[in-house]
Amino acid sequence: MPEKPEVMTVAKKLKEHLVNRVFQSVEIFHDNMIEYPTVSEFKEKIQNKKIIDITTRGKWIVFDLESDYLLVHLRMEGKFFYRIEKDKKEKHEHIIFTLDHGEQLRYHDVRKFGKMILISKEESLNHKPFSELGLEFWDSQLTDTYLKEHYKNKKIPIKSTLLDQSIISGIGNIYADEILYLSHISPLCSTNQLTKKNRMDIILYTKEVLNEAIKAGGTTIRSYTSEEGVHGLFQQQLKVHGKKGEPCPNCGVLIEKIQVGGRGTYYCPKCQKKK
Repeated sequence: MPEKPEVMTVAKKLKEHLVNRVFQSVEIFHDNMIEYPTVSEFKEKIQNKKIIDITTRGKWIVFDLESDYLLVHLRMEGKFFYRIEKDKKEKHEHIIFTLDHGEQLRYHDVRKFGKMILISKEESLNHKPFSELGLEFWDSQLTDTYLKEHYKNKKIPIKSTLLDQSIISGIGNIYADEILYLSHISPLCSTNQLTKKNRMDIILYTKEVLNEAIKAGGTTIRSYTSEEGVHGLFQQQLKVHGKKGEPCPNCGVLIEKIQVGGRGTYYCPKCQKKK
């Protein structure tokens, strides 16, 4: 699943092509992808909307459409492709936005897990997903005081807590493993048992890992690639994730894989020994 760096990379590519363009209309071939409002309202409200900017919030791509936001979650395999109207519709192109000048932005999703929300800016802060998302990793409010308050009552493994989008938004499975490895924290450590140093290390390495991943264009894992130029190279820098049976780059002990909260988790049993 695309995580924050991948989503930011896709948003950057979209922004290069789409700012100041206009969504003239939309065709929807799989209604379940429209989470809000109704499909008919979505089609009506998107018409003739100018794209002012494209940013991200958590793992959502955010199209700024003047008075509205179009939010897109790519889920497992969502991709955007640019086409012209006369191009044949492909099997997995489920939502087609017609732009000005006869061009189209097509949303391709083999698994049909992607979601879209069209919401007015006035109601956005009190509406999902904005109302449920925590701080971005670059936010100045992401401090030890903030984490201490949010971690104090959590008795679950820290790996699961890092995936909680209501605390820090945008961290997914791959980057959680890398953050914990660099922090020398066991993924099984109870969140409420972390020290101040542990929390400060999490803040430090969250910023370091995600910033480096963004510079590399994200991490291309399995089928998540895009013929539109979104090919992440951060997988070449991964230290533990996906490295089961390989030596730890720090101590040489073999990397292990376990399940934490139902998620495959890679760690070094020596460098991240549970205390």
